[in-house]
This record gives sequence, structure tokens and C-alpha cells, in this order.
Amino acid sequence: MDHILQKIKEYNTIIIHGHVRPDGDCIGSQYGLYHILKASFPQKNIIITGTTSDYVSFVGAPSILEDESLFENALSICVDCATSERLSDQRYVKSKYSIKIDHHIPVDDYGDYQYVDTTSPACSQIITEFYMKFSDQLIMNKEAALALYVGIYTDTGRFKFDSVNSRTFNAAALLLDNGVDLGYVDNNLSIETLKTLKLKGYALSNFKYTDNGFAYLVITRDIINEYEVTDEEAAALVSVISTIEFCPVWALFIEYPTEIRIRLRSRGPVINLLAEEYHGGGHAKASGASLSNWDELEGFVNKADKLVLEYKNSL
Repeated sequence: MDHILQKIKEYNTIIIHGHVRPDGDCIGSQYGLYHILKASFPQKNIIITGTTSDYVSFVGAPSILEDESLFENALSICVDCATSERLSDQRYVKSKYSIKIDHHIPVDDYGDYQYVDTTSPACSQIITEFYMKFSDQLIMNKEAALALYVGIYTDTGRFKFDSVNSRTFNAAALLLDNGVDLGYVDNNLSIETLKTLKLKGYALSNFKYTDNGFAYLVITRDIINEYEVTDEEAAALVSVISTIEFCPVWALFIEYPTEIRIRLRSRGPVINLLAEEYHGGGHAKASGASLSNWDELEGFVNKADKLVLEYKNSL
């Protein structure tokens, strides 16, 4: 962290990158770091580049940086992204120096410097702890606190995942002390449209599960179009099938315009190795992957089913 702060002080232009299809932690990390640096170093040019997320747009809505010349003498900080290919703005390579800050299991050591803490359940927690370490030199304002709290809150399943640790609550307490309105956060994250509620009904009526306890749901482009929801709203369905009895592993297969993504989750078995077999990776119990085509679906389901069986036999 000392090296990161040194580089931040060294550069006048700092560009903060996130990943494609950003979640709450990605947006929270980007905007949390942005507001801390803007408040602490008002003379510096702090810029966010990336794509937006409707779900957490109340935190901020990034767009891709248009002026490419700004990268030439800039510091790029890439947050919450395990692999460089998933960055929404690949031009970090054009920056004079680049830093990766992440909490996923390392897959791709991109950038000139990497700070990865896999014990942190959210990248926003790392950013918060960065502030805590240098609170005598940095400023935390209400905007930064809101962004970081949303990042931690969403990436821990509202503090339910077993990746949560005492540091998580210490970070959350600090953010609350800096002005986070819990009612405001909950209202923005809990309200649903009638379309998404109807899609949830479809999910509960159409999920499948294997003999050994792998639950999964397939959402095609036709379903997304029929229910008139966004890809982001469809992707949130992974949580709908998370509480099925005797199914410790579950997944959502969602067809995007250019790929078939897998959102893979677990309440016990380690799943990131299976995800890595399918062009993905992530955490031991929360990973992402992809299928080249729907013909690969059966093979993935069979491997996941076997994984669950081996886990149950080991208990």
C-alpha cells in the first residue's frame, strides 16, 4: 500500500479502470477511490473510465474515456478485475505506470504492480483499508463512504457470505461513521420492477437440478427479450436459486449477444477450479466462466454434479 500511495502522489493524472459488466463492488471501488483522491489531491486530474451498471447507478455511472492522449503520462489503477481481458478499457497499457488492485484469486498478473488480497471479500474493503492505513494523509468524504459501503454490501451478499471477516465490519463501521445512510442504500438496492419480479417467477418455475444437487437456470436471449429486462437484471437471477435444500452449488447460464456467461456459486465445494476449465475463475465459492456454445452445457452440468457428489462424500 505504501508503494500505491507513493505512485498516486507522483502522478498528476490518475485513471481508474473497472471491468466489463461491472457489479456493485467494481463501481464502488472505482467511485470510492475516485472521491478519496479528489478530496485528498484536488489539484490532480482524477478520471474514471469504464462501463455503467444500472443496479448501482445511484453511486455513479462511468463512461469510456474519449481523450486517449490523457493516458500518455498517467497512472492507471485497475480495480476488482482478475484478468486484463475483462477490463472495459484496455488502454491501461498506454499509461506510463499501471497498478492492479484486486481480491480475486490471481490468474493474470497484469500491470506494473499488483496488490491482491484474497482474504478480502470485496475490493471496496481493500480501498477502505487503504484509506484507514493513510487516514492522516487522505480524506474520506460522504460520497466515497457511500460508494465503498455499496461495494462491500453487494459483494458480501449483504454481509451473508462466509468470506466476511472482522475487518469487513471494521471497514463498514468506519464508512457508517462517515455519513452512509443505510435506508438510502437499502431503498436503492431493494426496489424491483414488475418485469424483474415476473422474471423471478419464470426462474422459480424453470430451474433444474441434478441427482446429486447441482441447481442451475438457463436464460436465453429469447427469455430476456420476452420479459423485456436488461442483461444486468437477468444476471441477478443467480441469487434466486441460492437457497435450494440439498443443492450446495448453483449456477446461472445467461446468453449475452456475444457469449454465454456462467455465474457459479457455492455454499461448500470449491468451484473456482471448475470455472477455470471454462475460461473463467474467481473465488473459491463465487466464480464466473463461459461456454463456447450451448453444446458444452451438458458437460459442464455433469462436471458440477460430480463436484457436488465428491463434496458430499467427503463430509
